[in-house]
Amino acid sequence: MAGAELIGQEEIKEVMDVLETGILMRYNFDKERKGVFKVRQFEEEFAKYCGVKFSLGVTSGSSALKVALEAMDVGPGDDVLVPAFTFLATYEAVLEVGAIPIMVDIDDTLNLDPSEIEKKMTKYTKAVIPVHMCGVAANIDKIIKIARKNKLLVLEDNAQGCGASFKGKKLGSFGDMGTFSFDYVKTLTTGEGGMVITNKKDLYLRSEWYHDHGHDHNPKVGRGLEGRTILGFNYRMNELQGALGLAQLRKLDYLIGEQKKNKKMIMDLIAAAIPDVGFRAKRDPEDDSATFLAFNLPEEKAALKFQKLLSAEGLDTTCYKYNKWHYVPNWEHFLAFSTANSKKYPFKNKAYKGKVKYDRKSIPFAEDILGRTLVMGISVKMSPERLSTIQKAIENAAKNM
Repeated sequence: MAGAELIGQEEIKEVMDVLETGILMRYNFDKERKGVFKVRQFEEEFAKYCGVKFSLGVTSGSSALKVALEAMDVGPGDDVLVPAFTFLATYEAVLEVGAIPIMVDIDDTLNLDPSEIEKKMTKYTKAVIPVHMCGVAANIDKIIKIARKNKLLVLEDNAQGCGASFKGKKLGSFGDMGTFSFDYVKTLTTGEGGMVITNKKDLYLRSEWYHDHGHDHNPKVGRGLEGRTILGFNYRMNELQGALGLAQLRKLDYLIGEQKKNKKMIMDLIAAAIPDVGFRAKRDPEDDSATFLAFNLPEEKAALKFQKLLSAEGLDTTCYKYNKWHYVPNWEHFLAFSTANSKKYPFKNKAYKGKVKYDRKSIPFAEDILGRTLVMGISVKMSPERLSTIQKAIENAAKNM
């Protein structure tokens, strides 16, 4: 459960600072809030942590993606390259701005394969969204290089990799923009909530305006009297979320450190019990937030059998090839173009001149590796008793393979 495991007095104190003012909205009421600006402070500290110039708190990781895509001017007539293995929200956000997501195969990091970009891009492709799934970095340096060569924008979806790095640089800070999710099961949690980061002032300003109905947040005039440049909507983070985020951010490095220790212990147990086991590829040994452990067997049949044996021992794992929410071929409503709009917009939008098809045959590596891979969540807190239970489950399952 990552950050949710560590909710304590620090979070309570930050939240009480807000409740004592009675001001829950991030903007306005400057006199009444008595200097308490939790969202603003969270944004500042988060930007510093990620090593970027700008950070914007929003209502969710999903809205972070939409806000960023709007700021990047992605819309009707465009398509966007997205990995086949990701949470549904990555595809939904592309559809929300009127663009079309193009499914791209993955590599042995279980993330978007850089070599697939030029194969799958079309003359309508405007951006690529590498997703750092389950806390491990995509081949982001190669993705950036190929994207720049082809004049594609890069939006990093780092919903599951908050705090992780690649060669000393925080994930989310490589692309034109990066997004994060802070829902209840994420590495850093504010219950719900998300963040958009960038080093580009123009993209930040467009994001800031858009996420609050077009307000330009001019401090010299009162709210509602500011100038307006673009229309927007409401994706504002509130002060309670900002307060929780501040407390959680200060625990983030400790949290990841504990998960790394626990993950290493479980990896060693699996390696000792299963001679032919493999582990998810990482281009940088330190690039992992260690929120999840992914391991694979030579054949899908063996992996599914091992998963069943582990389950019988009380240890749950996920085989994402059969997961309903994180693998494109399993989204029956998406494949049927069943958008909220009865006209199936934007799939049936005449502004898009390309052709799109979501075929398992076009993602052969994902079909193979995800069927052979099992993924286990890693806890921050792990008692000796819990570790012993995990060890027994792995050893007993391995004996019956």
